[in-house]
Amino acid sequence: MEIVLGSASPRRRDLIEKSFVNKITWMVADIDESYPDNIPVNQVAEYIANNKAIALLETQFLDNKLLITADTIVVSKNKILGKPTDHNEAKEFLKRLSGSKHVVITGISLAYQGKIHSFSEQTSVYFGELSDDEINYYVESFKPLDKAGAYGIQEYIGYVGIRKIDGCFYNVMGMPIYRLKQELKTIL
Repeated sequence: MEIVLGSASPRRRDLIEKSFVNKITWMVADIDESYPDNIPVNQVAEYIANNKAIALLETQFLDNKLLITADTIVVSKNKILGKPTDHNEAKEFLKRLSGSKHVVITGISLAYQGKIHSFSEQTSVYFGELSDDEINYYVESFKPLDKAGAYGIQEYIGYVGIRKIDGCFYNVMGMPIYRLKQELKTIL
């Protein structure tokens, strides 16, 4: 079966390519990623992933192909930290995360043969105290603007700042592969 990954994320593409032997193609769902105010924070990522799947299914012929869409958010003190708009906001996000726990939630939608199955995975991430020098170096040397919460666990700030996680490491990268494989068993 061919897999279509509806994502522009290079990290998701890499994880999917390394985790499946199937033929994989990519598409990007260009949607408004806003959500209703009354939706619980822990359901936002799944809501957006589902909207991405619906948008791609409306414009693409994907018969007998498995479509996977995803969205990842970072929640700190009940506030969603999406992708920062500029370097100053990226620094603000990292200062907010410094010395505290936050939750990374990835919502995933699987569309196959006219049905959509959605779920989400949560991982708790604990940052140690980050110095201004560490934050500035990371923001200036890496690409925090394309990452929820302004950081990549697999980059410098993850190496020096994360003291522990509870949950799936790959979820923090944007694709909880083990859970994805388990969910696929229920729909295929």
